[in-house]
Amino acid sequence: MNWRPNLSLVPSVLYLRMQLEWLKTGIGPLKELISFLNKEGKTNDVLKRQVIRELRNNLNIFHNGFMNNVSQDTIIDMLGNDMIKEAIKDNFKFKKLKPGRIEPYHIFDDRNKKYIGWETDRLVDKIDEKIEELKNIKKMNSGSVGNVKNNISLMLSNLYYRMKLLADFIRSDIK
Repeated sequence: MNWRPNLSLVPSVLYLRMQLEWLKTGIGPLKELISFLNKEGKTNDVLKRQVIRELRNNLNIFHNGFMNNVSQDTIIDMLGNDMIKEAIKDNFKFKKLKPGRIEPYHIFDDRNKKYIGWETDRLVDKIDEKIEELKNIKKMNSGSVGNVKNNISLMLSNLYYRMKLLADFIRSDIK
């Protein structure tokens, strides 16, 4: 009996790895941001703590998804925005996360320059909107984004960089 590896799986693994390749450049700084968010999440303000925990968890999902070649469908399923919705329902002021506007010195990734001048509430709203959009696209296509016409990799990439910007902004000492 001759054993042969199942090479039919190789293309799908390589394809999945390529879909998340954009995340490779941000993995090192991401660990530091997640650690910071752990510390920042220790506050008496319940809604603030929940929103920060959700941001931290979502960044962890991207980090671990990249490290373990997790499918886009699984990443979308795991991303959460329930605490953002809860905070909105309770009229939480997102500027409690970080007051002020995003300035050029808050930007560490060139692709985020378009967010200069934005306040925390506007950025959180865009993050929430993108998570909802990804989940809805998946639902509209029989529970998978595998064959959709949307560029899901780009949408996930944009979402990740918005979340990273929010974490960088919260972490910055300059207001």
